[in-house]
Amino acid sequence: MKTVILTGASSGIGRATAIALADEGFNLVLTARNKIKLEQLAAKISQSGGRAIVAAGDVTRREDLVTAANIALAEFGSIDLLINNAGIMPLSFMKNLHQDEWDQMVDVNIKGVLNGIAAVLPQMKEQKSGHIINISSIAGELVFPGSAVYSATKYAVEAITEGIRAEMSVPFNIKTTVIRPGTTASALTETITDTEIFDVLGEEMGKIEAIGSEDVANTIVYAAKQPDNVNLNAIVIRPTSQTL
Repeated sequence: MKTVILTGASSGIGRATAIALADEGFNLVLTARNKIKLEQLAAKISQSGGRAIVAAGDVTRREDLVTAANIALAEFGSIDLLINNAGIMPLSFMKNLHQDEWDQMVDVNIKGVLNGIAAVLPQMKEQKSGHIINISSIAGELVFPGSAVYSATKYAVEAITEGIRAEMSVPFNIKTTVIRPGTTASALTETITDTEIFDVLGEEMGKIEAIGSEDVANTIVYAAKQPDNVNLNAIVIRPTSQTL
């Protein structure tokens, strides 16, 4: 059985992905800040016959992800897959200067991804195998009003993912995949404090029938189950009703 470390596992896409991977027989190390939700998820997975261990932590803290990696090795003996799913999306217009939120997005969406990668690469190099799946966004391909900083963080995720592939694929057999969801029903929009965003974008967003967390989870599982000689580098998944 392959072992997965999954960040942002307590809700939304992360929770749906944990359940879907457990159903496919993956061992799971679940990490997020909300330990109670993680324990509830692990119990649900265990009741269904899966194997999941909680390693509560914050992706902005390097030591928390190192701890998750150590737990994976101690309990399961390998780290075969890292899914960098944790992220925040407090969209705002640049003119409104939500600088604290800019900093938070850089810390979680970029540094958090790098911290996850740094925690697992030594083991993946040693075993000469591994797969890193980074959850980006269609905002990692385009910028719309209000998405400048969020898009910048997702552009960074795209570059980091491709850089790992270029450096690590041939000598260490480490695969990379970036998943770019479109409008997804999740709690991400709850972090938006710039009410002007809703005034400007609300009507357009209301025309889109969002995809569910389970839809994105199924896509992640598809990528995770590819054979070792197949490096599925990028997948875009968006609602049929979404034009951008």
